[in-house]
Amino acid sequence: MSFSIAGKTAVVTGAANGVGLAIARHFVDRGANVVFADMDEKKLIAELGKVDDEDSNVRHFAGDLRERLTITNLLSATIDAFDRVDILVNGSRQMIVADPLSMDDDAVTMLLNQNLITSLRLTQVFAKRMIKQSDDDGQDAGPVGSIINLSSIAARRTQPELLAYSVSSAALDQLTRSMAVALAPHRIRVNAVAFGSVMSASLQGALKEHEDFRDTIIGHTPLSRIASANELAEVAQFLASDGSGFMTGQILTVDGGRTLVDAVTAPAH
Repeated sequence: MSFSIAGKTAVVTGAANGVGLAIARHFVDRGANVVFADMDEKKLIAELGKVDDEDSNVRHFAGDLRERLTITNLLSATIDAFDRVDILVNGSRQMIVADPLSMDDDAVTMLLNQNLITSLRLTQVFAKRMIKQSDDDGQDAGPVGSIINLSSIAARRTQPELLAYSVSSAALDQLTRSMAVALAPHRIRVNAVAFGSVMSASLQGALKEHEDFRDTIIGHTPLSRIASANELAEVAQFLASDGSGFMTGQILTVDGGRTLVDAVTAPAH
């Protein structure tokens, strides 16, 4: 069983920071061609520098992926650079913490657009390209592509202040299952990683504002620690590789056991 992704081409959205950045870097280190995609061009350049070497296995793409044309341009840039695409990681996510009694319904719409609709559109566009590649290659056996959605354990928890995020995460999980069935005849696998507390920029910011969060999170996590973003990257590599070739439509929970014992009073992060 091989977990190698060397030589494959991956597109990772939300790749300017946090888990998306960790996954994209990890894929590069494992020999994949990687397009780092994000809305924030300044952060991309700060992380990668100005990538313009045609021999490099790294490219960056900046644009608002909520726009259909931007998604088309991302695919075109990927094909121009590497001729094909084998892996898509839908990692661009947004969270809002708000009182559901006073929350503007625009917040729910915004998170559904960012966390669900954008992932749906990316999946549609990139899956069609993967299918075309398979047809052009005359490939009638073996894997064609892997699509990985970054979800959250918020989909299964009842935390009122995370209403919009929880709803969008639950919808993303169902999108994962539905697209897995739809794309299975084309040998494209669709899975998701639902994670709990990860030491990302947003959590680091929350810990600065609320010093007691760390102990409370650890106290609600059986493994008694907070995950690193690199641990999520390892799981993403597994799902991207042929080692998970008979897995599709699965929501892998990576939370240190938190959902096994979690209480409603646990922190949002």
